Amino acid sequence: MSRINKNVILALLTLTSSAFLLFQLYYYKHYLSAKNGVGLSKSKGSRIGFDSIQWRAVKKFIMLTSSQNVPVFLIDPLILELINKNFEQIKNTSHGPTSECNFFCVPRDFTAFALQYHLWKNEEGWFRIAENMGFQCLKIESKDPRLDGIDSLSGTEIPLHYICRLATHAIHLVVFHERSGNYLWHGHLRLKGHIDKNFVPFRKLQFGRYPGAFDRPELQQITVDGLEVVIPKDPMHFLEEIPHSRFIECRYKEARAFFQQHLDDSTVEAVAFRKSAKELLQLAAKTLKKLGVRFWLSSGTCLGWYRQCSIISYSKDVDLGIFIQDYRSDIISAFQDAGLPLKHKFGKVEDSLELSFQGKDDVKLDIFFFYEETDHMWNGGTQAKTGKKFKYEETEAQRSEVTCSRSSCHNIRAKI
Repeated sequence: MSRINKNVILALLTLTSSAFLLFQLYYYKHYLSAKNGVGLSKSKGSRIGFDSIQWRAVKKFIMLTSSQNVPVFLIDPLILELINKNFEQIKNTSHGPTSECNFFCVPRDFTAFALQYHLWKNEEGWFRIAENMGFQCLKIESKDPRLDGIDSLSGTEIPLHYICRLATHAIHLVVFHERSGNYLWHGHLRLKGHIDKNFVPFRKLQFGRYPGAFDRPELQQITVDGLEVVIPKDPMHFLEEIPHSRFIECRYKEARAFFQQHLDDSTVEAVAFRKSAKELLQLAAKTLKKLGVRFWLSSGTCLGWYRQCSIISYSKDVDLGIFIQDYRSDIISAFQDAGLPLKHKFGKVEDSLELSFQGKDDVKLDIFFFYEETDHMWNGGTQAKTGKKFKYEETEAQRSEVTCSRSSCHNIRAKI
């Protein structure tokens, strides 16, 4: 009898140990992995496989856009970051069968794509086909800011965002519009009164909290989790743009009012200067971008953007501002290599640094360096003819205005 009891006890212990081991595996798979964040691993990829709602929603959306020739590309920050980190592995496995879903099966509420609206030729009927495939779609429109300067067209609405929901997952289609200056712009996602605020968790959207502007990306097609998708050729560059993409329009109505009181200078000389100044701005922006140096429109150039949505024709130069902590020793040589010789250098890095470069057609580029103190910021200035020095201080309140101007002016690009 005692022998039987021992066998029974041994069996019970074995069952208990097995059950405990299975519980540990389940706990690690479903709780600890989720806590530790998203990553490309075997346990992650197999945790939610090809039957996941995320993957099925993306697959249906790609089928929809492919069949209707909708020019979209992936801009989802989470997925792009994973793709960028594991790009070599994706290239090596793109032509073979995929056994695990490592990217589009990652738990999330949305997957974001961009629509190149200027390339879209077949908008009609798109909603109906999407609904036939099981999607519930929402279209968000607002007025076209590009037409605000034209009284007869001001207020014309354009599509800004589409949200297509399949079960518990939604595709956020961000509409990218062309803007002068060779960049792409998307609008603010504002919910009008008739829109169901519970349609999706709007607060979790990665795009649409404010208008944004992006460089026009080169695109490439790759295979991810068995799906052919188009992504930016340089995913890291696109990801780095997102935190700095906020776009602020110039004040078209105020500009029109200004020109009603003060006639716009449309002489041949003024038109030629504004053209040269814009080209100089583009070249300066390109040069500083290569260096990774933050900048903003300053002084008269920023005043022209803010007051009249243009460049002040009688200013005869272009002004930029840079924080002194962003100064680089190779900044002068970078501008010289870009075809802009150094004309003046005033002050020094420790005090009142100012650089002046000569552009074409006698248009000058002035770069002022700003110094931050505890309760104010300042920049120096030097009168070229006399050598007389000036110090311009800004209070804390003025500093917030400058910061606002910095973010907006940096993103207007060649808009003015």
